[in-house]
Amino acid sequence: MGTTSARPGPDGGLGRRDLIKRSAAIGLISVPAMGLLTSCASGSGGGTEKVEKGKVSKENPLGVNESAQLEVVIFDGGFGQQYAIDAEKKYNEKFPKAPKVKHSATQKIQSTLQPKFNGGTPPDLIDNSGAEQMDMGVLVGKKQLLDLTPLMDAPSVDDPNKKVRDTLRPGVLEMGQFDGDPVWIMYYAYTVYGVWYSKTALEKLDAEYPETWDQMLALCEKAKKQGIAGWTYPGKFPYYLPFSLYPFIAKIGGREVLDAIDNLEPNAWKHPAVKAAFEAYYELQQKGYVLKGTPGMTHIQSQTAWTKGKALFIPNGSWVENEAAATTPKDFEMAVAAPTGLDSSDKLPFGTIWASGGEPFIVPAKAKNPEGGMEQLRLMLSEASSKNFTQQVKSLTAFNGGTDGLSLSSALQAGVDALEKAGENVVNPRLQDWYVKLQKEQIGVAGLGEMMAGRATPAETIKKIQGYADAAAKDPNIKHYKHQ
Repeated sequence: MGTTSARPGPDGGLGRRDLIKRSAAIGLISVPAMGLLTSCASGSGGGTEKVEKGKVSKENPLGVNESAQLEVVIFDGGFGQQYAIDAEKKYNEKFPKAPKVKHSATQKIQSTLQPKFNGGTPPDLIDNSGAEQMDMGVLVGKKQLLDLTPLMDAPSVDDPNKKVRDTLRPGVLEMGQFDGDPVWIMYYAYTVYGVWYSKTALEKLDAEYPETWDQMLALCEKAKKQGIAGWTYPGKFPYYLPFSLYPFIAKIGGREVLDAIDNLEPNAWKHPAVKAAFEAYYELQQKGYVLKGTPGMTHIQSQTAWTKGKALFIPNGSWVENEAAATTPKDFEMAVAAPTGLDSSDKLPFGTIWASGGEPFIVPAKAKNPEGGMEQLRLMLSEASSKNFTQQVKSLTAFNGGTDGLSLSSALQAGVDALEKAGENVVNPRLQDWYVKLQKEQIGVAGLGEMMAGRATPAETIKKIQGYADAAAKDPNIKHYKHQ
């Protein structure tokens, strides 16, 4: 998957520019991951010796070996790979004595890189995203990643008087931390997660985006009478459902419910807010408001059904605009909104949304050219590279700027508006970072996937998921993390 970036256009005014700065802690995209790197992270091997470090200077603050090869692997998903190739050209321009950057792209990150990790010969920089994303919690726990603090403390490309850490959107650096100060991951994209829809489709139904669940059900019934489903989702990858379900839970019961779930606290999944949210989603399935065939669909198939007008709503991240571009009609008017609330008893206001850094880049601890990997990230966090990313894939980056002069698409504008409406009510669940197997395979596929296919009730699903969470909490082989 990918990320989406937004930039206020000439008519956006100072309000939106201030908004983008203010909403930095929110994020635009990261692709969910299904596969885990358990064996990968625990592997050992001889490996290749690191290249000799270069001389540190004003022009080369990280001490890159100017004649060493740099190897980069990019996830070829919603954001594609051209933005990375463009940034790599800047690397070779800066270090002309080095061979051309060795670039490769794949959708199978884990299966492609696991043998390299096990053999001690990983690439120097990895975009660890997609359905086969490597488990970040495992990688950190097994000390497989390089601490990126030297990158964070290096001077930025555009202003040497500013450290890289001072150019990032709020919350991005913290997402890369697991315990204490070390920074293990650089989330390059900034993703807004929520409920995506077509403004045109709602206008044809003479409807507005629903703010309460009764309104949602009424709109789905209205659409059903016209042969349109209310919802679809990637049934083969049901861990997309939390993109709207988790902030829905937080809206009902408060963000502390999500924190307890992240912390693997006993009975966290038995909170009344979880029960209410699960029952609401289950009602969509029971009343026939989910597009027929959805449980068997991939993310591309469900997105295509959605852009073709077969369903009104889909839970997704802001990379969807770029990923679904080929099938999106010109008059679609793609938009995103925070999850519909339950009722007036909800603890948080309508507009509560999930947003955070996405597209996680890592430098392996055993990389041959780790300084080169960090330098490539430093170049990507320049205004020029950030703007190039935004223009190409319609997504914000972690760089707090780089949008001057760029106009916003309908989807990007909707994302910016959603962040503005959310204000302080932005949540950032960490399960997908801390416990990939739990989040994707167990909560997603075995739990929510079965419930939304009608094969398990909410009560059965909650019991099953709580069991998975309890097992993870007690597993001595799993590194555990908690909100500080």
